[in-house]
Amino acid sequence: MYIYLYLNIFTILFPLLLSFDKKVAFYKNWPALFPAIFVNAAVFMVWDSWFTGIGVWGFNKEYLTGIYIYNLPLEEVLFFITVPYACVFIYDVLNAYIAKDLLQPYAKAIALALILALPLIAVFQVGRLYTVVTFCGLSLLHLVHLRFFGTRYLGRFYLMYVVHLVPFLLVNGVLTYLPVVWYNNSYNLGLRLVSIPVEDTMYSMFMLLLTISVYEGLRERKTAKQYKPLAV
Repeated sequence: MYIYLYLNIFTILFPLLLSFDKKVAFYKNWPALFPAIFVNAAVFMVWDSWFTGIGVWGFNKEYLTGIYIYNLPLEEVLFFITVPYACVFIYDVLNAYIAKDLLQPYAKAIALALILALPLIAVFQVGRLYTVVTFCGLSLLHLVHLRFFGTRYLGRFYLMYVVHLVPFLLVNGVLTYLPVVWYNNSYNLGLRLVSIPVEDTMYSMFMLLLTISVYEGLRERKTAKQYKPLAV
């Protein structure tokens, strides 16, 4: 059964069909979205290929189409397209339908807590490569995001992240329970949310924060060009 492919289709189907909703008009943001997804996919495919090659994780051929790009199944490559698309869609829907930035007052505190706590955990888990790379990378990305954007997008990003945990637990639960994707516990903390390694929650945040950072950066650039005063 091509379960991983079906999960990719399930992930993107409704966000894609609802992209033309009049209130959100998500399709109008595709010029910023697709480059952001490309940047995300480029970074995470290299990372994923490296970890697959050294046995941090791997894939069960029983649930795949058998099509590979280098050492990654086609479905894994599609994952880096379908998931960011669906989650940025959630981000824009929440922005459109919830006027108040509910988590903005707490955004800086959340960011600083992650920046400080994640590397501290990593220091005591030096031999666990998945933990160290994910936690340190996410901490560094928060620093870069704060440098360029401050906290103006972080409140809404964290709200999207909380909402995305519902489909995340469903999809990743299936992937790790069967398992479609297996993990070598020598490289992670060995702590699981049922069958999902806890590192996956931070991996997902890393992936989505990178996508939103590029997405909002491109939208800011477009807005700046539109409102650039004409030379006299």
